[in-house]
Amino acid sequence: MRTIKGPGIFLAQFIAPVAPYDRIETLAPWAAAKGYKGVQVPTFNPAVFDLEQAASSRTWCDEYKGLLAEHGLVISELSTHRQGHCVAVHPAYNLTIDAFTPEAVTRNPEAREAWAIDQLMKAAQASANLGLDRHVTFPGSLLWPYLYLYPPRPFGLIEEGFTELAKRWRPILDRFDELGIDVAYEIHPGEDLHDGLTFEMFLEKLDGHQRVTILYDPSHLHLQGMDYVGFLDVYGERIRAFHVKDAEYRMNARTGYWGGYQNWPTRAGRFRSPGDGQIDFGAIFSKLSELDYDGWASVEWECCIKHPDQGATEAAELIRRHIIQVQERAFDANMQAQGIDHARNRAALGLK
Repeated sequence: MRTIKGPGIFLAQFIAPVAPYDRIETLAPWAAAKGYKGVQVPTFNPAVFDLEQAASSRTWCDEYKGLLAEHGLVISELSTHRQGHCVAVHPAYNLTIDAFTPEAVTRNPEAREAWAIDQLMKAAQASANLGLDRHVTFPGSLLWPYLYLYPPRPFGLIEEGFTELAKRWRPILDRFDELGIDVAYEIHPGEDLHDGLTFEMFLEKLDGHQRVTILYDPSHLHLQGMDYVGFLDVYGERIRAFHVKDAEYRMNARTGYWGGYQNWPTRAGRFRSPGDGQIDFGAIFSKLSELDYDGWASVEWECCIKHPDQGATEAAELIRRHIIQVQERAFDANMQAQGIDHARNRAALGLK
């Protein structure tokens, strides 16, 4: 067993056009002051991380790591959640997805896809330049509008969607493989990989590709009514990253899981600041420790009530409390006779 690394923090939700949230030079000391040791770094904002520079210059990467090290921080992973989602987008979202892309590729699905793939390729090289061994992202979705079984879906539609999704991702995954880096997909509603079964369908289409792994976020599983702790037993070998994110489902008579088109405060299921929801983090940290998880516990903060600064402060302490320093020897080791003595064991069984 290994001790989970942390506390870590995913910077994406904290980025804002005001100090200290507007650039890495001020975000780094802010995160360090909260007690964080690692940062999961988004790559969509050059003021926080310049992906073009990182992919082309090891010197730039060394300087970036040096800036973080001045504050006692390291990078846990780079993130391409926005770009990864743009690898595969159903036409229903062609207009709304423009918020994730540069103006040069808006309203142009082919250009958007090419841009997204290029971003992932650069993220692979940047991760290698930084000495990282895993990367976090979204897979995108061609099938989300067909999630429900009404109107009935054409036969073969789901299989065709996963075939195409795998086709687009295979060259990206192969490039990450060449560089020795795992790709951890966040299992998330709105993505074609939104539960265990869809992850399995994707993995099968990719012939069990060794770089296809999971960013585990219990909040998304809880809000689907899934056994988020049992999920670890089923997919533990593929889990390479962990978001400490909380959620609550408040059953009521007016709406349910689908949310009634409501915004976050009035949905039955909503995200909460870590510690304020229903997620059993004690069970999760115990299970991950048992499974020899060797990565970071990184808070992903999303809450429709609490201020992010308070949430970040409290989440760092929550992670510290839950990280288990795993034992180096069994607690009852000094109660047992050491070594295998066949004669003694047979005598203990009453055998000659």
